[in-house]
Amino acid sequence: MSVSPDQYFDRLYDKDEDLERVIASIRKAGMPEISVAQGYGRLLTFLISLSHSSSVLEIGALGGYSGICLARALPVGGRLVSLELKQEYADLARSNMEDAGLGEKAEYLVGDASDSLAELIRQEARFDFFFIDADKESYPHYLEECIKLANDGAIIAADNTLLRGKTIDDLKQGPSVLAMRRFNEMIARDPRLMGVHLPAYDGLALARIKPK
Repeated sequence: MSVSPDQYFDRLYDKDEDLERVIASIRKAGMPEISVAQGYGRLLTFLISLSHSSSVLEIGALGGYSGICLARALPVGGRLVSLELKQEYADLARSNMEDAGLGEKAEYLVGDASDSLAELIRQEARFDFFFIDADKESYPHYLEECIKLANDGAIIAADNTLLRGKTIDDLKQGPSVLAMRRFNEMIARDPRLMGVHLPAYDGLALARIKPK
């Protein structure tokens, strides 16, 4: 039986007990099963390690899958700030992070992400790495806010840039699709960024803030 390239590479890796537990907990809670793809989770861990990032901002916690991938590569004293709209999602993510032995690295801010971002900007917070995986219509706004919060050379990653094929379908003109197309263009063309798009799984955008 043939498999997709994504499935082929995923099968090369052993099961990750911490992440399998997250998937099971999300299913048990009846939450949407929309965590970052396995391969991109590994990539997030790889990028945090490679960039020596010590402060990470995540927009969209869900059940903690991506949070674990991000936090497990942080150095001693590193921190992950995760923004989540729903209290029950943040509670599950926190529980899963603690079960993975990473609870001391994570802080959850619950509420509208735009409000949390505005507060972080007022506090003059700064981060080395960002992961965006939340409401798609707000991606362009989130990108602008992340740039304001970024240290020089910071990396921004964003999931679901293909929207299950809708982004590249000219017949799709809904608000989320239009926002994602604008976001993708910003990653490619914004002079403040050095960007790249990965077409595997459901698409991932990566950008690095150019030093001022």
